[in-house]
Amino acid sequence: MGFARRSLIRYLLFGGELTLNGLEYILHLYNIQHIELAEKLGIKKQNINMWIKGKQNIPKKYLPVLEEMFHIQAEYFSKELTDLEKLEIQKEKLKFELQPVVESHKEEFRLEEQSDYLVDVPVYDREEMNTIERSIEKAKLVSRFKAAIEIVDENPYMDTFALIVELLEKSQHEAILKRTIEALGHYLEVLPDWINSDPDQEEFESDIFEVFDDYNY
Repeated sequence: MGFARRSLIRYLLFGGELTLNGLEYILHLYNIQHIELAEKLGIKKQNINMWIKGKQNIPKKYLPVLEEMFHIQAEYFSKELTDLEKLEIQKEKLKFELQPVVESHKEEFRLEEQSDYLVDVPVYDREEMNTIERSIEKAKLVSRFKAAIEIVDENPYMDTFALIVELLEKSQHEAILKRTIEALGHYLEVLPDWINSDPDQEEFESDIFEVFDDYNY
């Protein structure tokens, strides 16, 4: 059974985010056949098949070899990969192949546990690297959005989430949408006061906070 077909069957059976065995995905990404890897490791093809099917763990002595061979952290070879982890692996592959140079840094807003909201993001001389970085950030946001929806089994605010999706689909480039969301973030203390897009935003928030106060149930 082929790689794509096995992956589809897993997705249909278990639902949710598509997960793949790390070694299986990496071999597919690098276009390496099982027999080819087996020859490089000096073992039988059957061993590779057993690792991928989860019938046998990858012996610890081979993990450093795989890590050096693919320039990917050893932990990825033995686990089921999420979409985000697959992107991280693609990024490492690109970094090794392209050897990109960081031309500059730009400051971006990131609402993450280990960030101080404004993060210096590298800008590479190869657009492929900048693209994969953006894809990774999108995947993180999708994961967080999904987790927010699934906080409770019967989410009473599903209509709110539906409206947010509609706004993103149809009006995400409208300035008033960005300004209103930023204002709401400050009002509900999700954002610290010192995070402010521009002076006009302060005036906008001063006016809209009066409305929020009037209708804060």
